Amino acid sequence: MRYDSVTDAEALASFTLLSEAEGIIPALESSHAIAWLVKHAGDYGKEDIVLVNLSGRGDKDVHQAARALGIIG
Repeated sequence: MRYDSVTDAEALASFTLLSEAEGIIPALESSHAIAWLVKHAGDYGKEDIVLVNLSGRGDKDVHQAARALGIIG
């Protein structure tokens, strides 16, 4: 077993990245997984296949993410 982490700022950046790039609003939990993948992207080659399960619904987290990103007060 290996445990790792990302910061909330990295997760929010990934929340924004996936929302803008793919039109998929990830749940904040899934955003942490995407942030880890972005952080470790250099560990994988062009031929590698990486799967990330996007659980939950990000539309429920939009207001919380917008507050954390400073978009709304």
